[in-house]
Amino acid sequence: MQATTLLREQIQQAHGFLGATMEGVTEEQAHWTPLGTANPLAATYVHAIASEDLAINMVLKGGAPLYASEWANKTGISDVQPLSSPEWARSVRIDLPQTLSYAQAVHAATDAYLATLTDEDLDRDLDLTAFGLGHMTVGVILNRMVLGHVDNMTGEISVLKGLQGTKGYPI
Repeated sequence: MQATTLLREQIQQAHGFLGATMEGVTEEQAHWTPLGTANPLAATYVHAIASEDLAINMVLKGGAPLYASEWANKTGISDVQPLSSPEWARSVRIDLPQTLSYAQAVHAATDAYLATLTDEDLDRDLDLTAFGLGHMTVGVILNRMVLGHVDNMTGEISVLKGLQGTKGYPI
């Protein structure tokens, strides 16, 4: 199996698991503020989606993220800020159906991008010093900053659902 095929399958599975974990989330659950410094579910979900949008459409493809182009003012997100801050995380509001549609568009854009890659493309070096990340290859960005990040945020969402007395992971 080629590395790009494996990576694409893994990201598709992570998207599916995130979507399944989000099933049944209500507006109230999405905006519930947990004790301590944990972020509300809405902020965690927005961070997962908008960060992927940024990584794929701006960093890797060199264009504008969907939330700033064809999905501008249609994401259902009051204030898109993928690099969260405590103030933003506690104040962001989402229209859940619209935000779920935006997420599907981001996931489709990611899959379309992955379909174009060759294994050699994964070795391409990118200078991300402007983001404080130094140099990374396309493969590392996809593996850690997309796949790993989606998995991490899915876990956080599962915990936030569990803290509210509902089933977190779908399994």
